[in-house]
Amino acid sequence: MSELRALLFDVDGTLAETEEVHRRAFNQAFAAAGLDWVWSVDLYRALLAVTGGKERMRHYLDTYRPDYVRPAHLDALIAELHQAKTRIYTEMVASGGVPLRPGVRRLLEEARAAGLRLAIATTTTPDNVTALLNASLAPEGEAWFEVIAAGSMVPKKKPAPDIYHLAMEQMGLGPEACLALEDSANGLIAARAAGLKTLVTVSDFTQGHDFSGATLLLDQLGEPDAPCQVLAGDAGGARYVDVDVLRRVHAN
Repeated sequence: MSELRALLFDVDGTLAETEEVHRRAFNQAFAAAGLDWVWSVDLYRALLAVTGGKERMRHYLDTYRPDYVRPAHLDALIAELHQAKTRIYTEMVASGGVPLRPGVRRLLEEARAAGLRLAIATTTTPDNVTALLNASLAPEGEAWFEVIAAGSMVPKKKPAPDIYHLAMEQMGLGPEACLALEDSANGLIAARAAGLKTLVTVSDFTQGHDFSGATLLLDQLGEPDAPCQVLAGDAGGARYVDVDVLRRVHAN
């Protein structure tokens, strides 16, 4: 078994519970454009089955709004809406109102101290990633990560494995040296298709997803004074995820 050398993190739902902020940003962008599109919590939970904001908007029209008369410039409209939504989202996040999930900062600090390499593998835009890391992790928090593979850097988004392949290629590592951390079924499918063992922490918007294939499934990473709950797999009796747990999961 190869030694664990790198951790590949998803962002939305994994590092922080950002999906509600994304939902509100979408709705604000729609309202500002004079559209009657409103995404409720339940609707947005269903829309998350489609990765990528522009793809999600198109799916919404195809599935939920057959009544909407599509303009000839629909592609441009969707692109403009996505740009507006990204601006609104990054402004929300920059205010510091989106904390990292329990255990995330601690684990990142421990991983860095242990010499593990860190990377991001996400379908959200690079601007969204940078805004979250700098506001919620640390000033210039993106510098904690050797590689940030994000957004449209690959032809296909999750559940395709492309973003993971890109991150590993840029790091010069194979899947046997890495561990993925995810929160969604699409993310798990992508990581597993890339040959990665995967630790999943269920998020607010992914409860009820099929996480078959996760090496370890938890409600959160946990803290010494706020233990995690193991939902599937073996954490070796640990009350929270530290580097030793990650190495055990990787070697499982």
